[in-house]
Amino acid sequence: MESLPVNSYVELRNGGYYVAGTRIGLDVIVHEFESGKSPESILEDYPPIGTLAKMYGVLTFILQNPGAVAEYLEDQDRLWEEIKQQYPMPPEMLKRIQRARELSRKPS
Repeated sequence: MESLPVNSYVELRNGGYYVAGTRIGLDVIVHEFESGKSPESILEDYPPIGTLAKMYGVLTFILQNPGAVAEYLEDQDRLWEEIKQQYPMPPEMLKRIQRARELSRKPS
């Protein structure tokens, strides 16, 4: 993976990229932005980011490093798939989740 440069808006911690000073992963911001959310809306949903200037700084970082960010996201997706394979959800828990979803879809 191509190493991403870090700046005052994005930091590398424990092998992952985060909005500086928060526990918000860079992947979260990318997905929110790509889904069409405005910077203001993302900031409302993730107040630990702090300021709109910082939000724009993170987005600038993402837009200035499209190839490296895409590669990082692919690596994260691969890692997540490996984790799901190594630690599958117990069947009983899966049944409980499916039942809860069914109940939430029923009209009141």
